Amino acid sequence: MQQASAAHDSDGMAGAPAPRVHTLLLTDLCDSVALVERLGDTAAAELFQEHDRLVLRLQQHWKGRMIDRSDGLLLLFERPVGGLGFALDYRHGLEELGRSRGIDLQARTGMHVGEVLTWHNSAEAVQAGAKPLEVEGLAKPLAARLMALARPGQILLSAVAESLARRSARELGGRSEHLLWKSHGRWHFKGVPTTQEVFEVGEPGFAPLRMPRSTPKAWRDLPLWRRPVALVAELALLVALGIGTWIVLRPEPAIAFAERDWVVMGDLRNLTGNAVLDDSMAQAFRISLEQSRYINVLSDMTVSDTLARMRKERGTRIDRTIGSEIAIRDGARAVVLPTLAEVGGRLRVTVEVIDPQTQATVYVLSRDVRQIDGLLATIDGVAQAVRDRLGESSEAIQQMSQPLPEVTTGSLDALKMYALGVKTYNDRRMDDARALFQKAVDIDPEFALALVGVMRTYMSQGEAEKAGAPLRQAAALRDHLSVRDRLYVEAWEAEFEPQPSRNAPAKWRLLAEVYPDIAAAQQNYAWAEFVKGNLDEAQAAAGVAATSKEPLRYVSRELIGRIQLVKGEYDAAIRSFVESERISGAPPNRRHASALAALGNVQDALRMLEACAEREPSDALVHVEWTAALLAAGRTGEALRVADEGVAKAATSNDVLRVPLHLGALVARYRAGEQPPPSELAGLIDHVIQAADVAGAGEMDDLVAIALAGARLKQRFEGTPLGVAEERRLAGLVERSGHPRNEALLAIIAADQWRLRGDPGRSVEQLRAAGKGSGFIQWHVAMRDALLAAGDREGSRQEQRWLSSHQGMAYGDPLGAQAFVVMNVADTIAADAAIAGVASVVEAEDDGMRRLGGHALQ
Repeated sequence: MQQASAAHDSDGMAGAPAPRVHTLLLTDLCDSVALVERLGDTAAAELFQEHDRLVLRLQQHWKGRMIDRSDGLLLLFERPVGGLGFALDYRHGLEELGRSRGIDLQARTGMHVGEVLTWHNSAEAVQAGAKPLEVEGLAKPLAARLMALARPGQILLSAVAESLARRSARELGGRSEHLLWKSHGRWHFKGVPTTQEVFEVGEPGFAPLRMPRSTPKAWRDLPLWRRPVALVAELALLVALGIGTWIVLRPEPAIAFAERDWVVMGDLRNLTGNAVLDDSMAQAFRISLEQSRYINVLSDMTVSDTLARMRKERGTRIDRTIGSEIAIRDGARAVVLPTLAEVGGRLRVTVEVIDPQTQATVYVLSRDVRQIDGLLATIDGVAQAVRDRLGESSEAIQQMSQPLPEVTTGSLDALKMYALGVKTYNDRRMDDARALFQKAVDIDPEFALALVGVMRTYMSQGEAEKAGAPLRQAAALRDHLSVRDRLYVEAWEAEFEPQPSRNAPAKWRLLAEVYPDIAAAQQNYAWAEFVKGNLDEAQAAAGVAATSKEPLRYVSRELIGRIQLVKGEYDAAIRSFVESERISGAPPNRRHASALAALGNVQDALRMLEACAEREPSDALVHVEWTAALLAAGRTGEALRVADEGVAKAATSNDVLRVPLHLGALVARYRAGEQPPPSELAGLIDHVIQAADVAGAGEMDDLVAIALAGARLKQRFEGTPLGVAEERRLAGLVERSGHPRNEALLAIIAADQWRLRGDPGRSVEQLRAAGKGSGFIQWHVAMRDALLAAGDREGSRQEQRWLSSHQGMAYGDPLGAQAFVVMNVADTIAADAAIAGVASVVEAEDDGMRRLGGHALQ
């Protein structure tokens, strides 16, 4: 049967195509004909070929779909942020192309989001000159009108495109903070029945930010009084009225404050002489302001970090001058200076809102209270008045505010202890901070926020098992927490409940969506997704946290480097680690060294790791990467020594730290030609299984992954399958854990069991069913071994080539507290040896390597 002239694609249903919402982006290369005349045909052709390569690269990166091209482009995107990213990068790319040839190369760009119909043309139609994919709908001419209206180098958006793109712009990373957005008012477009608001977006130094020129097909919607004839008559009247009005009424100072802008909290001036009120009232005012989703308050830690950069001593009083300098350095829009005084027998709470650029007082707000018992409610009222004056809606204030006595404590003494605990916590004196938080709880057992403080001190010291009790107490008092703190506690609560990997990430993501500038929420979500193997999602969240104003943003920048390392983006990973070190002021660490080793600079990596060990002699973790890098350098004897030293350092540590080091040492011993008794590894696996069986949710996932690493090591080096009972115990633990990466690991182990039992074909079949999506080094190792055992030497060589080219994934595997790192690196360097032309790893290395995979590698 002859094909119809058009076949519906996935955008449509059977029958007539159904419209779907897409982001449409149209561009037009300015003065392209004149450009050809100026350059000549040959040079112009070379330029357009390079232009096409730029477009293809950006299209693939931003997941665009090319519909049509000539002097311009028509692309579809699934999300507005993809179109926005393409438009910004295309603008930069054109500038670089032009600069390299000494010409001005610019494009007009228009973007709209709306419903369109899409369908594929038949093969016959395409051969006759038709486009492969057709797009139609009102959204298409509207995007074209925006593109035609734009000035050279200008990116114009419809209102719906601006709203959606601006909301998701943070996914672009740090550049989103510098984007400039401007409305050019409402416009009439020929053929479009209603007026449309037009927006411009761009980056400083690149965006024209100029009103587009009216054309016969697009003109501004101006009210009668703004048309030229009326303006002349109005001008004289307005000038006269304006001068008179200004003389009579001086304008009240104003401050340009937008949603999610930042303020600096100055130190409280306590003029009452009551020392109990010094820190407690300042902390109460901060807590009240932090309930807002509209206003962000710079943390005490950020302020301390900025004071250090200003070369001011810790504890310097934050007054008008110092606060303004901090605000300018950190990009805050206002400084808030609270004062507490006794006036006429009453307590008066006063707040000045300062413009940091001029240090002028913009607003003064105050309230009086007769009794000290009503002081917290009064502070609440003043804080809400500040929020109102800075532009937060009354509805939002009501929805996102709870009375201070309810979300803190009615005891000023307890609040004083809590405020001192926060200061001590920011100084990283965790034991002292915990004692102060506990005193606050002793004074008021229902002070939930103080219980959260106790929990945070334990978590900061890596004592998760001790953090559970205060966390549960705080969760039971959740009605005494603000919305912000309640979401925070619920996210941590999910970390301590069964199967945290399935439940906690959604809680962190919710907190990040409601309060986008809480860096801890973005960072914790990023970490959870990284461990689960969702690298793109993890990198996006870590990118948001890394652009925060928190001094601990270096942790998120380091996480980005670790993600890039696993992705194989070694140069980018090194840049991220260097940036993390710059922010923190710390020297290069073991993560940085891993990237150097993966890149092939093993000697530089070893020097860096040796320096790390010298700076922190008690740090056992550095021995994981150090052992792996020494194996990669072929220095097996030194690797064994370093591994054993790491085990000795961790002898009194918990199993999550100790056992991965022991597993790494076993790999080094096998590589050195030693034959540890099978009972040693079997006993280690049994011990970890028992520990995981009784562990809380906070440690169970790691312990299960460590047990799986031990099982995998047994398969790899002893060449015998696991026992039925052992396999059943592991499967039960994995089911209880619920972690998707543990499930994927168990599938790899179960598949390799068939090879070890003499049925490699079934092993290959099960591995293919499991898929490569989990991104495990050990999946490829198992597939390599099964293919070789099945007689498929070429397939096995392909897996060896893959292993050889993914050393970053080997070094960067976070699962089970890095329990797989040394084993992974051993496998990738073994593959390197084979790829380099060594016929057999057995011929090239000690006899101990014979057991790697249970056979010689070809």
